[in-house]
Amino acid sequence: MKLVWCPEMASKAYIGAVKALADGEIEIEDGNVVEMVSAMAGGWRAEFIVEAWSAGVATSLGLATAAVETGGKRVCMVSDERTRVEYEQAMEHAGVAPAEVVVGEGEESVRELEGVDFMVVDMRRRDAARVLGGARPGLRGMVVVCKSAGRKDGGAVRMMGRGTRVVRTAFLPIGGGLEILHVGVGKGPGLQGGCARWIKRVDRATGELHVFRR
Repeated sequence: MKLVWCPEMASKAYIGAVKALADGEIEIEDGNVVEMVSAMAGGWRAEFIVEAWSAGVATSLGLATAAVETGGKRVCMVSDERTRVEYEQAMEHAGVAPAEVVVGEGEESVRELEGVDFMVVDMRRRDAARVLGGARPGLRGMVVVCKSAGRKDGGAVRMMGRGTRVVRTAFLPIGGGLEILHVGVGKGPGLQGGCARWIKRVDRATGELHVFRR
């Protein structure tokens, strides 16, 4: 079993996010990020959505819209009680029910959340690396979206915990940089370098088979 992309659900979540942003009275840093995140959470039919929150609720609004379409559970991770109050008040001001809130930093709090299949991490959090390191994917795998990731250097991949197999990444130059990681399930090659991959190539000119390790 693995995450399977559903274009119809992605479209519904995207349209829902566009409408929610148009109707809401909230500060929006980058609508493209919100719409993209909502479409991805909807398209992958996320059943357990986790947001490692830092500031602003535009992305939270997009995730709430996606969760309506997928019927998924939402959890928001905040660093302390002050941040929890700030998040809940901002969501109430936006007219959207807050997600379930988990208070704490780093791997200690995220490890309580097993079976995550869609996670958004604001890389401006001081504990962002520890959050990524402690993330536990669900049985279908997991999609991780890193906001404000900066440049395309694959930094988020190196932050993932041991035993977590990142099989694909993408980088979008929007909203301060959006790095997307696809975490696979089961055994197999990954991008962290923990598992080697044998590549076969046939020389078309000579017909020779070349095998090398990456």
